Amino acid sequence: MPEKTDTDTGLAWAQGRGKGALAERMGIEFTEFTTERCVATMPVEGNTQPVGLLHGGAYVVLGESLGSMAANMHAGPGRLAVGVDINATHTRSATSGVVTGVCTPLHLGRSMTVHEIVVSDEQGRRCSTIRITNLIKDAPAAS
Repeated sequence: MPEKTDTDTGLAWAQGRGKGALAERMGIEFTEFTTERCVATMPVEGNTQPVGLLHGGAYVVLGESLGSMAANMHAGPGRLAVGVDINATHTRSATSGVVTGVCTPLHLGRSMTVHEIVVSDEQGRRCSTIRITNLIKDAPAAS
């Protein structure tokens, strides 16, 4: 992938790679995908705790889906980004509608990336802040 990407090129790359079975199951949809900013939405319905709040783990799945995909796009052909650390601070609860995650790079290195993902509700209120660190390594040889 080139260092700078436009949204159409980035979305085509992400769609070609696939978002994975868990992201599919949770209803995550990528809407913007560049090296500088990746955005995805996720419905609250179907991803809640028993009391009706969006599950904290759902926020983390959205964050990891965005951050890992962004790191792999940065890694480029023949390289693979794998998560080595993720943390989340939940500051508000979503109970309906969709949440939107916006992923921006904090560090894009040769062997490591760090991304911050801010998840907001439909009113634009921050619900969760996630930080993910990915290690970049050579992809395993095809067998």
